[in-house]
Amino acid sequence: MSTLLSLLCVAAIAVVGLFPGLTDSVSRAEIPCCGPTTSFQPTFALVGSEIVTLAEAVSDADAKRIGQLELKLDRLRKRLAIPGFSAAIVRDQRLLWARGFGCADIASGTPATPRTTYHLASLTKPFAATVLLQLVEEGLVDLEAPVSEYGIHRDHRGTIRVKHLLSHTSQGTPGARYRYCGDCFGLIDSVMGTAKGKAFRELLTERILDPLDLRATMPSPIAPEVDDYDLGEGDPRFQAAWDALATPYWLVRGYGNVIGSYPTYFGSAAGLISSVLDYATFDAALDRHELLSEAALDLAWTPFVSNRGRALPYGYGWFVQDRKGIRYIWHYGYWDCTSTLIVKIPERGLTFLLFANSDRLSSPFPLHAGDLFRSPAARAFRDTFVE
Repeated sequence: MSTLLSLLCVAAIAVVGLFPGLTDSVSRAEIPCCGPTTSFQPTFALVGSEIVTLAEAVSDADAKRIGQLELKLDRLRKRLAIPGFSAAIVRDQRLLWARGFGCADIASGTPATPRTTYHLASLTKPFAATVLLQLVEEGLVDLEAPVSEYGIHRDHRGTIRVKHLLSHTSQGTPGARYRYCGDCFGLIDSVMGTAKGKAFRELLTERILDPLDLRATMPSPIAPEVDDYDLGEGDPRFQAAWDALATPYWLVRGYGNVIGSYPTYFGSAAGLISSVLDYATFDAALDRHELLSEAALDLAWTPFVSNRGRALPYGYGWFVQDRKGIRYIWHYGYWDCTSTLIVKIPERGLTFLLFANSDRLSSPFPLHAGDLFRSPAARAFRDTFVE
C-alpha cells in the first residue's frame, strides 16, 4: 500500500468514526448503523423497518431467545470489528427471524439488512453438492467412478473417485483421511460439465435458482462483467442481487476496516452471491425434499467413512458433527473480505445463517478442521436455541 493511499485510508476511517483518535484534525460524524457509540436496538423495537424480518406469530419463549441471541451477535460483531452482517433463523421450513447488524457500507451508513447480499465463499459447496447429487439420482454421475472418466487427470497414487472430491478425501491415499481442499472440490465442475454438457453456472440457474425464484442469488461475475454490473447494465436476471451486495472490508492493523475487493472466481467450490433470505429458501427446499430425495439428502449428511472404517467430519458438501446426541449439519465460508456460516439441526427443524462483509467470522478460527464450536457465533446459537 502506497504512503498516499495509507494516509487516505486513515483519514477515511477517522471521518466515519470507527476508530477515533487516529487523527485529531478531522471532525467525525457518527454513523447510525455502525458508529462506535451506537446503542444496540433489539428486534422488537425495529419491527416494520428494513433491518428486521419477523414471523407473524412469535412465542414469548422465542422472543426471549431472539433477544438473547441478537445481543450476543452484536457484541461479537463489535469484538471482531466486523462492519456488518446479516442473520436468519429458519424453523420447520419457515423463516422465524432475520435481521441486519451494523453496516453494509460504512461511508454511506447503509445498514445491513436481511436483503443485503454477500459473497458466500464455501457456502457455495452445498449448492454444488445438491446439483451433483441430482445428477447421481438421474444416473448421469457415478460417485464410485474414477474422476478420469470425467476428464480429470491427476498425477496421483491410487484412484481418485468422484466421492473423494465431494468429501475432501482425495489428497494422499484417496479415501484414507479427511483434508479440506477447496481446489479439489472445485474439480466437480468438470464432473458436471462432462456428465451433462453444461457449466455449473448454467446447471445451478436452471435447477435451483430459477425453480426457487432466488432473485437475490447470483454467480460471481468474472472480471470483464463487473464493470457492467457496477453501471447497472449487467444480466437483468442478476442485477438486483449485485446492487444489494455489501461493500467488502479488510481489517488492517493500525488503520481499521478499509475497503477491499471480492474474488471474481465462480465454481463448485466458491463464488456464489446471496442473501440470508434466499439461502433460507434454499434450505427449506432441501428440507422439503424439493431438490433431493430423502435418500440423497441422508447421503449428503452422513459422515464419509475412511478406508479403515473411521467416520470423518465431512459428508458430501456438508460438515457433520454430533454433540450431546444432537446432530449438527453445517458449513462455513472464508475468503477475501467475506465469511459465512450455516448451522442445521435437522431433528429440531432449525437452521441458523450468518453472512458478513469481512473475513472475521471465520479467519480467527480453524473451522476447516471440522469442529463447528470453534466458532463463537455457532456457540451463541447453540447456547440460545439448541442446548
